[in-house]
Amino acid sequence: MDTLRFVEELLLLLLRDDGYFLTVRSWSLRRALAGAVLMDLALEDRIDTDLENLILVDATPLGDGLLDPTLAQIAATNEQRGAHYWVGHVAGGANEIRDQVLARLIEKGILGKRDNSFLWGFETTNYQVIDSRAVSETQARITNVLFSDEIPDPRDVVIIALAGACGIFEEMLSEREFAQVSDRITQVSNYDLIAQAMSEAIRDIDAWAEQK
Repeated sequence: MDTLRFVEELLLLLLRDDGYFLTVRSWSLRRALAGAVLMDLALEDRIDTDLENLILVDATPLGDGLLDPTLAQIAATNEQRGAHYWVGHVAGGANEIRDQVLARLIEKGILGKRDNSFLWGFETTNYQVIDSRAVSETQARITNVLFSDEIPDPRDVVIIALAGACGIFEEMLSEREFAQVSDRITQVSNYDLIAQAMSEAIRDIDAWAEQK
């Protein structure tokens, strides 16, 4: 199986055994999906970030309909913007991102769709898990990192940072398990500066939204 994008693995982390998705705050998940798209662009050496700004490195399209629209928007912007801005901006198209990701997972034979409704919260849409290995390997790989003290793979750092920022682990783990790995989630999230910037942007925007 081809390597999955960060945004694809993030959704697989949400998938339950019965084909439904874990329920997390929709506004947080939107921003996590946006952060995952930006991290995929960083992995492809199209963008970078410092403490203040998200930087365009290479505007060459990837030929990927999921990533290229965001890359084009970044390339077309003359003003320098930070991760906070771009997470919030890309999150505005999170519905389309989600639908594209689900369609890809179906096309790749990982999921099969059982319900014709596409509602944001996922809990009303049921999917048949076709390739249970892809789902279980993603989930097992991430939980193994959380419950160990080994230095994680850079890809796992990104997934943990994004999942931690949007509250996936609170739903995925028991209360006792989450308390056990809470410090570990923070530790791992800080291993990568770009992932750290994305997760901080998600949390900061969420905190602002909750105060409105």
